[in-house]
Amino acid sequence: MSTRPATYRLSKSRFLAGLQCHKQLWWRVHEPDASELIPSPALRNVLNQGTEVGRVARERVPAGVLIDLPFSEWDNRVAETREALKSEPPAIYEGMFLADETYAAVDILERSPRGYGVVEVKAANSLKPEHVPDVALQVHVLRRCGLPAEHAEVMHLNPDCRHPDLGNLFVREDVTAAVEGVLLGVPDEIAAQLRMLDGPLPDVPIGDHCTRPHDCPFLDRCWPRLPDHHVSSLYRIERKKALEYEADGYATIYDLPSDLELSVIHARQVKAVTRGRMVVEPTLAGALAPFTSPLAFLDFETVSLAVPRWNGCRPWQNVPAQFSVHIEERGRGMVHHEWIADGPGDPRPALADALVAACAGARKVVAYYASFERDCIRQLAEAVPSLAKELERIETKLVDLLPVVRNHVYHPDFGGSFSIKRTLPALVSGLSYADLEINEGETATVELLRLMFEGDGMRPEEKAGLREALRRYCERDTWAMVKMLEKLRSLIGDQLELF
Repeated sequence: MSTRPATYRLSKSRFLAGLQCHKQLWWRVHEPDASELIPSPALRNVLNQGTEVGRVARERVPAGVLIDLPFSEWDNRVAETREALKSEPPAIYEGMFLADETYAAVDILERSPRGYGVVEVKAANSLKPEHVPDVALQVHVLRRCGLPAEHAEVMHLNPDCRHPDLGNLFVREDVTAAVEGVLLGVPDEIAAQLRMLDGPLPDVPIGDHCTRPHDCPFLDRCWPRLPDHHVSSLYRIERKKALEYEADGYATIYDLPSDLELSVIHARQVKAVTRGRMVVEPTLAGALAPFTSPLAFLDFETVSLAVPRWNGCRPWQNVPAQFSVHIEERGRGMVHHEWIADGPGDPRPALADALVAACAGARKVVAYYASFERDCIRQLAEAVPSLAKELERIETKLVDLLPVVRNHVYHPDFGGSFSIKRTLPALVSGLSYADLEINEGETATVELLRLMFEGDGMRPEEKAGLREALRRYCERDTWAMVKMLEKLRSLIGDQLELF
């Protein structure tokens, strides 16, 4: 009998972390309370939705026994699973098994005449390569426990499913052959990981494994702090190319030779950084010509659900649930309109109605990365056919501010990014997102979901505070575009004064 404490044994998640990097696994086991392991709001949302996916998946394999104990009670779950097996139920849900100092939780263990099948449930829209070793570890542990695990499947969400018909919500893909191939290396990898955990922190060089298949939470511990304007900050440069520049002695943008062949955007970036000032192309005036008043400035916030709840929606579809519009109105200047969902009902009908009213009278509708807004508008038109023509008119008026900046302007403070979070403070002094309680889109999505589905259970002041934080964030996006366009137009004037 092993004396290794349960907290130092392996599990599925630990084994997969170890496959990616032994150093990551060592930290996860020896520093379980590390700040890097505190889940972000976005990760908590994914985990919560994964729990809901698991619950719905169990309904597809009925009459099973659920091992309903807290996940942290590993040994109690092992004991209860062992007891449940004695009655030979058609399936066991969330069973826990232990062998070779490794715990394996099995989403659905399905009994068949020939033995058992492992069904791993994933809240993803497709089968991914990293799912196979996950299943392989489960099969290994089951067989070491004496259970004949004869086949293995991944049960993932079906991107072609549409609410309200959830009969085809899942796709079950047989991965038995792939699992059998991976199983050959599992015993040695388990042994290697356990040996490593008994020793000091291993020395593992940084590399592609730091971000594949997932970003390591300990990246900042391993990766050196890069100098300002490192070559990797060149806009969308491939990591391989950045490494080539470094190998040739070009660590920063300042080091790049003047005769190096660069893309147009990279050349503009290098020019701005090396001169220490913003570069504005003479073509900016032509790029701004389509932005004809009266203008509306539009931004959506969306929510996405793994298990769709509203008519026509598919798994993980981005559904508009909030918007902000600043619009130029004669005699009133810039007027602000907004709408935000309140409650779990389908937000699209009321949002579409408010959007049509807010954009009335605009000649052009400005967005930043307009393909996102275009997709939202098309989705609204499909969901609310009575307003389809009005929504299509809004779509035809869309003009995109992002390519105007990307193709005609570069400020050294952009840092190789053209996201509005980076371009706004560089172009408009004193205006950024730093003063906001919610200051980035991923958090906004999670908090908007929380407002919609948990708002009724909040204290009134908490709900009002969350609503206000969301409202201010979305409003900042459109006000940012207002001020950025003002700045870009002033740059044209500055150019004209030079001549």
